[in-house]
Amino acid sequence: MKALVLAGGYATRLRPLTDTWSKELLPVGGRPIIDWILDAIAEVDAIDQVHVVTNARKAPAFLAWAGTRGGDVEVHDDGTTSNEDRLGAIGDLRFVIDRAAIDDDMLVIAGDNMFDFSLAEYVAFWNGKRERIGAASAVAVRDVGAIDIARRMGIVELADDGRVTAFVEKPDDPPSTLAATATYLFDRAHVALVAGYLDAGNPNDQPGRYVAWLQEREPVYGWVFDEGWYDIGDAEQLLVADNDLRARRGLPQRDTYSPDA
Repeated sequence: MKALVLAGGYATRLRPLTDTWSKELLPVGGRPIIDWILDAIAEVDAIDQVHVVTNARKAPAFLAWAGTRGGDVEVHDDGTTSNEDRLGAIGDLRFVIDRAAIDDDMLVIAGDNMFDFSLAEYVAFWNGKRERIGAASAVAVRDVGAIDIARRMGIVELADDGRVTAFVEKPDDPPSTLAATATYLFDRAHVALVAGYLDAGNPNDQPGRYVAWLQEREPVYGWVFDEGWYDIGDAEQLLVADNDLRARRGLPQRDTYSPDA
């Protein structure tokens, strides 16, 4: 299995901080966000390659970071330089599939998506489904508990066996409060469908849109977790995540976020 961390966006909601910092390299709890994600990926024995995709503006910082990790991750520069010419998350997924010639199962995680659940348990759930039905993909979902929050997220409906029966982005009238998080497991047969999805003119951003398209054609299952989860899209969530992780490490709390230690 291959793992891919998506880090090609421009984090405009965190400017001016992200004019000089790559969001995924911002310290949370005293460590870069992406290091926490790679710790979780390391729990999955089946993963034999880890890829990170970023843009031309952020690539030097990511290459410097990767140089401190002893060669356990490959960084890909998608060549874009602005929010206007970005490939989008699904475009970046295709870029890495093509560039690295990936013909394998894939774990795909957004680089600003932090969580406390076990990826090994998630993978075990997914493999259990595949043993019974063959090719299947999965998405990690969490009940956000409130309709007003659900309106801002990708929302799923699940059958009794966990199969996704509906997936809608930011609905005005959410059918449930089960939110899809940006942590996906794609069967290799479904990895091969990404190019066709994009060639048909479908949206190239927000990876959940590919899952929404896929679940109408192929088996996709929702794995429900209730552990901690941070979708670090703005300054408020960044501060919450930083203070939570700082508390775990015995570091003092902050009233405002700073990338300084």
